Amino acid sequence: MAKYPINNRLFCTISLLVVLSASGIEQKKTYIIRVRHDAKPSVFPTHTHWYESSLRSLSTSTLNTGRVIHSYDAVFHGFSAKLSDSEAQKLEDMPAPGVMAVIPEQVRRVHTTRSPEFLGLKAGDNAGLLRESDFGSDLVVGVIDTGIWPERESFNDRNLGPVPAKWKGECVAGEKFPASLCNRKLIGARYFSGGYEATNGKMNETTEFRSPRDSDGHGTHTASIAAGRYVFPASTLGYGRGVAAGMAPKARLAAYKVCWNAGCYDSDILAAFDAAVADGVDVISLSVGGVVVPYYLDAIAIGAFGASDAGVFVSASAGNGGPGGLTVTNVAPWVTTVGAGSIDRDFPADVRLGNGRIISGVSVYGGPGLEPHKLHPLIYAGSEGSDGYSSSLCLEGSLDHNVVKGKIVLCDRGINSRAAKGEVVKKAGGIGMILANGVFDGEGLVADCHVLPGTSVGAEAGDEIRKYIQSATKSRSQAVATIIFRGTRLHVAPAPVVASFSARGPNPETPEILKPDLIAPGLNILAAWPDNIGPSGIPSDKRHTEFNILSGTSMACPHVSGLAALLKAAHPEWSPAAIRSALMTTAYKLDNRGETMLDESTGNSSTVMDYGAGHVNPPKAMDPGLVYDLSSYDYIDFLCNSNYTTKNIEVVTRKAADCKGAKRAGHIGNLNYPSLTAVFQQYGKHKLSTHFIRTVTNVGNPNSIYTVKIRPPGGGVVTVEPERLVFRRVGQKLNFLVRVKMEALKLSQGSSVVKSGSIVWSDGKHLVTSPLVVTLQQPL
Repeated sequence: MAKYPINNRLFCTISLLVVLSASGIEQKKTYIIRVRHDAKPSVFPTHTHWYESSLRSLSTSTLNTGRVIHSYDAVFHGFSAKLSDSEAQKLEDMPAPGVMAVIPEQVRRVHTTRSPEFLGLKAGDNAGLLRESDFGSDLVVGVIDTGIWPERESFNDRNLGPVPAKWKGECVAGEKFPASLCNRKLIGARYFSGGYEATNGKMNETTEFRSPRDSDGHGTHTASIAAGRYVFPASTLGYGRGVAAGMAPKARLAAYKVCWNAGCYDSDILAAFDAAVADGVDVISLSVGGVVVPYYLDAIAIGAFGASDAGVFVSASAGNGGPGGLTVTNVAPWVTTVGAGSIDRDFPADVRLGNGRIISGVSVYGGPGLEPHKLHPLIYAGSEGSDGYSSSLCLEGSLDHNVVKGKIVLCDRGINSRAAKGEVVKKAGGIGMILANGVFDGEGLVADCHVLPGTSVGAEAGDEIRKYIQSATKSRSQAVATIIFRGTRLHVAPAPVVASFSARGPNPETPEILKPDLIAPGLNILAAWPDNIGPSGIPSDKRHTEFNILSGTSMACPHVSGLAALLKAAHPEWSPAAIRSALMTTAYKLDNRGETMLDESTGNSSTVMDYGAGHVNPPKAMDPGLVYDLSSYDYIDFLCNSNYTTKNIEVVTRKAADCKGAKRAGHIGNLNYPSLTAVFQQYGKHKLSTHFIRTVTNVGNPNSIYTVKIRPPGGGVVTVEPERLVFRRVGQKLNFLVRVKMEALKLSQGSSVVKSGSIVWSDGKHLVTSPLVVTLQQPL
């Protein structure tokens, strides 16, 4: 995959896809066209014939017209094709019944052990989620990503029963991927490249596999996190030694390859959703994202709705745009959006300076270390290179061999990948690298498999090292240092912390729905890795490792996907919304010191905008007591109250939208979501108020009485009616009303303040916790 500076192969972006037609004049873009399911004229034998005929009728030219890229039917009725702007407009203007929407394609990027034990999933327990669910045995997790390396031991099928009878998928053969590579573990594999090739031309098959085989590593890694088998011994270059296992070790896997060298194209992603639901997956895991757009223009939101409507749980990565606010992606309320936290394991690699100072860093460098007990010359690349800027970042060709040779080089983060900087230093003759965060990155550290002795340090540490180098230069002495690799450290405190890169709220599309929903392990996660890619991910790295350590919300998402499979196996009757509710209402906010989780980027306490409902807590999620359930019709009411047009709603839902009933549901925040979020525009008002109506379903003890405990947002008054919920049977639903009153604050124009509290229902055994978030805004 393309590599981006913020977190090495994990950065998200978005663009319209523009390609020139063969004439060199008319621009063609890929569009996704939604049609009514029942609109096909009877003269056409199939929908695809009708689509192609419609396309040919648009233009006097036959160039690139009349060819359907993908035809969709399971989660979406319609097709994708390359069109000029005028052709797209003609298609959209076709009289009903027919075309409902013409959606421009976006290109997405991937968002890229010990975590089962850290999450309380112990294989030896006689009871608990793993045992109750038989390790997810008959559940199928569909992973939409970069493909899979099927030979990895994580995907062996020893002692697994037959493929579930409901499975309708297949193993699509392709380059270096015979269908025989699928087994009782990897039960399906497909690839979708039509959208990618429509924009970029025929793929370069010397660098990519025209098959489900993974040429990047990201998909293999995420698949093994979700459902990898137990593998021992496992490590990355000696780091993180132990047993590797996914969340649902016996769950079946289906790989849907949609991501290629140039990105992941919407038309291919939607085709993967369509196939996964038709194939019979129970869970879809998507560690891919882009910029937030309205749901009716968002192929991921549309595909995920169709999946949810079919009873499939969809989890997606929140993105790696943190630590700034408003960075969260994949924000539709029918998607479980997952941010990233750390686990209680790290890989210290400290810098010892010539002045005696020890600077903390992290690394999973596995080669020969620096000569022990010796300090080596240290330089800052930005003081010694070509133009200062490119050399400070250690960009390709920016370092002078005569200056760098035999030295440890301090490089700044940005532009090229972290591992690529080490390669630049190594090629210039450097013997080691210290990689310093910029101000935006803060103190968040990600361990990398560098190609030379290298370590990563925080922004403040980078400043300290630069000052030491400057001081040595002024005194006309040589700055010196060494890097001390300390291996793997366990039982680290505090943990978890919210990863610096993890995308944060508020939700840019619907501020009344708190996103991310929760966080899960996503920092320095060990999982399976292909044979043909070095652990640093750069082409010159010829090392081989069966496992690799990566970071990103890409790694957090499949943790939740696998846990959802376990919960679905233990509770087959639960809907996707019930599973998400169980995960959210049992999540925790305190670290292993008993204090509020820290934000890695600042070292201060994290907030509800960073972690949503909290950190996932699997043992508790198995028995949540109460759940907040939702149906597709509830989501339609939500879209009605979002002021979407009937046509826009039908583009997302395929259902006729009657918004009359939605008004009875009240405002947009009355979606029966496990979190409660109010946004107040002050407009000079002094007293502000709103209400929420919620319905909880008893999934605990038949006869149980729950009482409420309220922690109001600062300065607010919150009441709940009734204060007691008396249940007589499992499955019984009861309603309650939450009233929130706030006093306006003095705020400057355009500014806002967020205050959070919680509502907790308890029967003495269960704690059912919902975040209660209030945002006060002073409009411009």
